[in-house]
Amino acid sequence: MTINEGTPSMVGSEMLSRGKALLSRGMALLSRGMRSDSFDSALVGVAVTSGSAHRLIYMNHAFRKIFGEGQLGVPIREAFRDLCRQSFFAQLDRVLETGEAVSLEKLPLELGERDPSGRESFASVGISKLSLGDGDAGLLIMTMDVTDRVDTARMIESVSEERRRFLHRYQSLAALGTQAIWVNDPQGKLNEPSHGWERYTGQSWEEYRGHGWLNAVHPDDREHTKESWLKAVEQPSPWDYVYRLKAPDGTYRHVRARSVPIVEGGQVVEWLGTIADVEQEWQEERRRKLLDQAAAATAGLASLEEVLRALSEVIVPTLSDGCGIYVLPECENQSTPPSFVAELLVSIARTREEPPSTGHKAFGSDYNFGQVVSTRRPVHWEFPKGKPPPGVAPPGIREWFIAAQVNSVTLVPVVVDGAVAAVVVAVVCGDREPLCAADVDLLGQMLDHAHAHLSNAMRFQHTQRVALALQNCLLPDPPKVPGVEITVRYRACAAAVEIGGDWYDSFVLPDGSTVLSIGDVAGHDLAAAVMMSQLRNMLRGLAMDRREPPGDTLRRLNVATESLCLECMATCVLARLEGSDDDDGWRLNYSVAGHPPPLLVTHHGEARYLEDGANPLLGVTYDTPRSSAVAALPARSTLLLYTDGLVEVPGEHLGIGLERLRRSGARLAREPLEAFCDKLLTLPPMPCKDDIAMIAVRLPGVPSPTAPEAGRR
Repeated sequence: MTINEGTPSMVGSEMLSRGKALLSRGMALLSRGMRSDSFDSALVGVAVTSGSAHRLIYMNHAFRKIFGEGQLGVPIREAFRDLCRQSFFAQLDRVLETGEAVSLEKLPLELGERDPSGRESFASVGISKLSLGDGDAGLLIMTMDVTDRVDTARMIESVSEERRRFLHRYQSLAALGTQAIWVNDPQGKLNEPSHGWERYTGQSWEEYRGHGWLNAVHPDDREHTKESWLKAVEQPSPWDYVYRLKAPDGTYRHVRARSVPIVEGGQVVEWLGTIADVEQEWQEERRRKLLDQAAAATAGLASLEEVLRALSEVIVPTLSDGCGIYVLPECENQSTPPSFVAELLVSIARTREEPPSTGHKAFGSDYNFGQVVSTRRPVHWEFPKGKPPPGVAPPGIREWFIAAQVNSVTLVPVVVDGAVAAVVVAVVCGDREPLCAADVDLLGQMLDHAHAHLSNAMRFQHTQRVALALQNCLLPDPPKVPGVEITVRYRACAAAVEIGGDWYDSFVLPDGSTVLSIGDVAGHDLAAAVMMSQLRNMLRGLAMDRREPPGDTLRRLNVATESLCLECMATCVLARLEGSDDDDGWRLNYSVAGHPPPLLVTHHGEARYLEDGANPLLGVTYDTPRSSAVAALPARSTLLLYTDGLVEVPGEHLGIGLERLRRSGARLAREPLEAFCDKLLTLPPMPCKDDIAMIAVRLPGVPSPTAPEAGRR
């Protein structure tokens, strides 16, 4: 029943249709054998008024017979001017004002001319306040002719219980804010027809009686709705629940179901409930929550990948079952060529199938990707699940669309600072409903809501890419040394936008020995990078100038540093790799200036740090002598020089990171040198907070058959 819409007369008509069903049992008891399918012909008079003027919006035949032919649409005082008992009208005002129901027994009726027989008429009247919806209120007036004293007693006895229950129901509805009404038995089974339910769902009485109404509930909501309802019945307690209900056109809309137990004598005799369409309110609340989640999830993130992943984790599973975000190549304009390459930067799904792998994907002219970029408008396709038409699935992902039973795909452009920076691909799988127009619009709003964070991330990525390119230009490729493998690695800090002060270097001296150096200038800005470049170049020049112990070279470098920057400090390892003429193997002549010690890993899996030759860092005690040390290097062993970003974790003791590196180096002793370095880069347990530089050397020769205890320090 819809009380809060339409004109007052429509409200009265709707109320009457429900009243007929509610009073059918009373009519049967009232007159055994009398027809109960016509409320208008019932002996119980029913009238409904609206507002403080008590304007009549409904009267049935029995009410007219008792009170006379009043006119609908006018105040009841005008409709029944000749009702001599003016106190009756005062009672109407009091009930409307206080909300307290009134029962008037044996009210004398003096309507116009008296009965020719001199017989006095009496009526029993019940008045209760009624909510008409949208804040309007009115009165429900029920009256019964009790002129015949004998019949009056019998009728009151037979119908008083049913009438009281009728009034109780409508008093309960006033608190619930009624829409469509339904009645369940004490066990929670629907046991009376509801015309409102039939209109809203299209179900027939035979389909929705008992627990059949659950078949109209959305499959994803059905089990939870049933559990919640039965729990309320078991307790018993008022029920308030939101679920999706199927409309006659096959679509689903959110409704709020409310129900209260009707208790008599301490026992639940029935449940009275309503449903109210709350689709618009639900959509608005979801929109607000998702926009807030998108903004909160991306706040404080610098990396573009982090920002896009945070957004995708809000999109899945709230809006879709899978999400891929393609980052477009930077270009001067937004004219997309027929063929281009985009990077799938983020790919997540809540399906049993693994989401598509990230990486660069080539788009040809047979895919409508360019349409989204050029028009800057979303594109949406729906199709039978697992059967995407040509040109819908992105390159290399069609098989995944089939396996995951994708039924729809939506492409939404991500516009940042006036240009399309990325495209979001959202998919829905299986029997889940495809995204509707409102969902597609909401997806676009989420991306717009995170615009500031996306813009910052895009600028950060661009600046970091430029900085990294500059850093790579400053760091040389390792030399080609016969029989010796030399591999270098550099990984920039994920959170830093400027180039840093980490460096590595390797070159061959005129005498054939190979110099290795690695260092770190304090700071993470342009000044640190400039100082790093100056130190590296000076160190190369000093090492080439004369053959001397590495400690002496570092002393001269430290003296030169004083002329460059009095406040500059740096760490460094300088080593000279030398082969023996008498086949005694290789040796390392080295000196350490406040830097983490070199790691030596033998072919048999022994890993230890070269901890001799330790000295203060550069930038202090400028002309103080510095020591050097010599270490023998077994055949096929691996020497690793690195910066502290590989072992240092905020809040963790440095010794823990060094031990983690030592154990990992021992485990990877026989890995190819390239793999050895790549796997060590994955060691830090969290995203690195500092740059990492590495230079690794694998020596030639045949290792000794004697295998020392693996991992011995």
